[in-house]
Amino acid sequence: MASLPPAWRLRAKKAVVAAAMAVAATLATTPAHAEGSAPPVLSDGFGLTQVVGATEVHSATDFTITVTTRQLSGQHRIRIFLPRGYEADPGKRWPVTYFLHGGGGTVDDAAAAPALRSDSMITVVPDGGLKGWYADWAMQNTTVGAANWETFHLTQVVPFIDANLRTVADRDHRAVVGLSMGGSGALHYAQARPDLFGHVASLSGGIDFGMAEIRGAVLATELNVTGAWCAVSTSSPSGTGRCTGYGPTVDSDAIFGSPYPVFNADRIWNAVNPAATTNLAKLAGTEVTLYTGSQDAIDHFTAIAAHRVKARLDQLGLRGRLVDYGNGSTLAPTCNGGHNYGCWAPALADYVTQLETSFAAAS
Repeated sequence: MASLPPAWRLRAKKAVVAAAMAVAATLATTPAHAEGSAPPVLSDGFGLTQVVGATEVHSATDFTITVTTRQLSGQHRIRIFLPRGYEADPGKRWPVTYFLHGGGGTVDDAAAAPALRSDSMITVVPDGGLKGWYADWAMQNTTVGAANWETFHLTQVVPFIDANLRTVADRDHRAVVGLSMGGSGALHYAQARPDLFGHVASLSGGIDFGMAEIRGAVLATELNVTGAWCAVSTSSPSGTGRCTGYGPTVDSDAIFGSPYPVFNADRIWNAVNPAATTNLAKLAGTEVTLYTGSQDAIDHFTAIAAHRVKARLDQLGLRGRLVDYGNGSTLAPTCNGGHNYGCWAPALADYVTQLETSFAAAS
């Protein structure tokens, strides 16, 4: 992405401006959640140890804990949004949505999508790393150290949340949603653990590892090649002020092994490819929703991937909803059809409304 032609650079800059305006507008018009006494105190468990003194309290319904785990090197944050009625109704249990951020992003990007602060569900935003790709890496001895992101999320974070918060702990009341890198992770997690997730949504996701362009995007993160993708995939107020890269450079085979289709060298890519028919077949009984624009150098390819996945779901006879908002004119005034929160915030607003209805029907 670093070698984009001038015309694409100009469109990327415009996308950044649109995203920043969307974030500012939505945050300015969204009422603050009611303050309670304090967020609930969570107990360590499932391999997670909270870092004492590192909890960030934004409000009683919006807080971030920091944890350590043997599955990952370093410390990692988990941001949690509670519904406003959580404290007032101690006998009630709530559905849960897990939101997976994009490459180069952080858990705080979720604040750019006000719809995630729903009064009908708990939203959990776990750290996915600057380039974690929601995978247990093929290489564990790189400069970033232990990198078992999938194990961290699915076998530690999910049961930790269920043990500490009043959740409805079944697949009908649990969703996984992601954008960009997180869109790939969301679809993969729903396939890997259909017993956990009954609902999945991917927004502008890199969901077809069979596409050379998407494999190239993964390699760009491994090699820390920054560019338009990094600039517009976070919710930085300026659009470029926070995305400084993807962290230390690692081997190009670090995450999924060799990306080259020679003598089955790319077998890991093929095995975990969210667009593979064998993996899509695992989504029987799962509500699948895909969103994408088509107007910049990134969403041009996410649109191709989304349509391919939808066609395969149709061939399998599985339900799936695809919203291709093209240039964004049918979605929201803030959306230009590109890879940014100017589109993702209103897309999430559309999705959360439907998800709330599905959760209510399941109850």
